[in-house]
Amino acid sequence: MFAEVAARLAGMAGAVLGWSPDRFWRATPAELQGIVTAMTGGAEGGGDPPSPATLVRLREMYPDG
Repeated sequence: MFAEVAARLAGMAGAVLGWSPDRFWRATPAELQGIVTAMTGGAEGGGDPPSPATLVRLREMYPDG
């Protein structure tokens, strides 16, 4: 289960944030959660990973990564 979640988060970090694998693995879970929370609407969003639709919207909003 960890490997599946880590792979999904690493893919999201690369696609949306433009992070390299090294940057992803050096980040703390708190750093990643803070960024996801901020990008998905703040604390009321619960900090859950964004849905595929949210990822599409973020890619449109930030095309340069």
